[in-house]
Amino acid sequence: MKNITIVDYGSGNVLSAQKSFIKISKDNNIQANVIISKNVNDIKNSTHVVLPGQGAFSTCMSGLQNTPGMIEELYDFALVKKKPFLGICVGMQMLAEASEENGLHKGLGWIKGFIRPLPKKNLKMPHMGWNSVKPKQSNSLLSKAADYYFVHSYYFECQDRENILAETQYGINFTSIVGKENIYGVQFHPEKSSSQGLNLIKNFIS
Repeated sequence: MKNITIVDYGSGNVLSAQKSFIKISKDNNIQANVIISKNVNDIKNSTHVVLPGQGAFSTCMSGLQNTPGMIEELYDFALVKKKPFLGICVGMQMLAEASEENGLHKGLGWIKGFIRPLPKKNLKMPHMGWNSVKPKQSNSLLSKAADYYFVHSYYFECQDRENILAETQYGINFTSIVGKENIYGVQFHPEKSSSQGLNLIKNFIS
């Protein structure tokens, strides 16, 4: 039985993420209990943890910091016990050392790099809608290029190339999937990305 917890800290599309994980589990006969929680004991008892996020980086980090014991428990889950962890959108960006969105704000620092603004280059901001995600190295989330749904104005500038699992082109080639051992982050919204998004969720659960 897989115990999947979607972290509720006040910022993130938690309900649609939960629905997607439940659908994938049912459609593929995966025995899974999918909950939304801000209780650290639920994190402790999880096999998989999902950190969603939308809105400003600093607001999301504050939400995490204001949930007692949450950052410490997530650290223990992902970096000590090395269990599967997925950050979505700003949930991915919080894995970085810091963000330049509305000033300089410290992140979790699990993956080396910084969150920078996408260069405007006469392009509409935010980068919103469907775009191609192309794997840069073999990984368990994505085996071939596919389109996913994005909404963001900032991107993850990785310090180590080995953490770049996939890239997307919008003015520049930016990292759209980061990875480090058991820790993954996606800049797009798999829960809003039709069948290919569901497939990526299935790969993460598996």
